[in-house]
Amino acid sequence: MKYSFLNGTSLPGIPWQDKPAGFREGDIPLWRYTENPIIKRNPIPGVARIFNSAVVPYEDGYVGVFRGEQTNGIPFVYFGRSKDAIHWDFDQDKIPFVDENGEPAIPAYAYDPRLVNIDGVYYAIWCQDACGATIGMARTTDFKTWTRLENPFLPFNRNSVMFPRKLHGNYVLLSRPSDSGHTPFGDIFLSESPDLTYWGRHRHVMGKAPEWWESVKIGAGAAPIETSEGWLLFYHGVTGTCNGFVYSIGGAILDIDEPSRVKYRCSTFLLTPEEWYEERGFVPNVCFPCAALTDADTGRIALYYGSADSYVSVAFTTLDEIVDYIKDHSVVRPDDAEIGKH
Repeated sequence: MKYSFLNGTSLPGIPWQDKPAGFREGDIPLWRYTENPIIKRNPIPGVARIFNSAVVPYEDGYVGVFRGEQTNGIPFVYFGRSKDAIHWDFDQDKIPFVDENGEPAIPAYAYDPRLVNIDGVYYAIWCQDACGATIGMARTTDFKTWTRLENPFLPFNRNSVMFPRKLHGNYVLLSRPSDSGHTPFGDIFLSESPDLTYWGRHRHVMGKAPEWWESVKIGAGAAPIETSEGWLLFYHGVTGTCNGFVYSIGGAILDIDEPSRVKYRCSTFLLTPEEWYEERGFVPNVCFPCAALTDADTGRIALYYGSADSYVSVAFTTLDEIVDYIKDHSVVRPDDAEIGKH
C-alpha cells in the first residue's frame, strides 16, 4: 500500500464488496453496497426508523450506537450487536444512561450518535437537549453501564465526534456550533480537554465552500482516521435547492499534529444522493456519514451513513484510492490551511 493506517488494527472480517462492474477509470472511488440499505424501517417495536448511527469492532464482532426515531417522534439512542457489521440485533430498550453515582440520567432526546475507542474506553457522543440543542457524552467499558459525562458545550451545537486518541495530552473533538433551528449555516471547529470536563483551545478547522454541494454548511462525520498522510475525515456538506437541503459526503485530510490545519480538501463530493434509499425517505436527499471501519492489512474502509433519515447504508473504498482522489481534487483555501486560531 502507498499509505497506511497509523495505530491501525487488523480487521479481517470487515464488511467488503468489490467495485461494481462498469467502474471506470476516474470514477469517484467510493462505491455502495449492493444490498443497501442494511437497516430498514420499523427495526424494533416502538422505533420507526434507525439512521445516522455509529459502529466499532468489539471482541469477536461489532457493536454500535444507533439513532432510533421512536414512533412518538422523539429520537433516542439504542444499542446494537452484530457478528458481521451488516446484520444487527438491537436492544429493544433505550440505552439506560446513568450519572457518576449510578442514578438514571436520561436526556429528553438524543440523536446522531458517534462512537470511539480511546485506550480501551468507549465514548458515545450525540446531540441532546440542554436548554437547547447541544452535545451529550457518555463512557463505557463493557457496553452495559453507560456513565454520562459533563456536556462539553453550551447550546447550540451539533455534529460532534472525538478523535480516537489524545493529542498533546488532551482529548480532542470536532463540533459544529449552530442555532436552535434547522441551521442554515455551520463550520467545523476543534476543541481540546485535559479531563473531558473542561473544554477550550477552540480552533476553526474549515467552513462551507463555493462548491455547490457544500455551499450552505458542513459538519463532521465519522471519527477521524489516523493515516500516514494525516487525519482522514469523512464529513457532510449541505447545499440548498428549491426543494430543500441536500446532504452529500465529502473528504478532507487534516494535519496529523495540528488538525485544525487542512492539508487537502476534496472539491468534489465523494457520495451524493442518487439511489432510491438516499433520495426518498422521511427527509429526502440525505447521505450522512457517522462511522468507518478500517483494516490495516488490506487498506479497506467500510463507511456507514444515514440515508434519507430513514435507513443505514454502507459504502466501500480503500485508503490508497480515497487519499489519492482527495489529493488529486484538492482545493484548500487560506483560512482552511492555517492553524485555526483567531
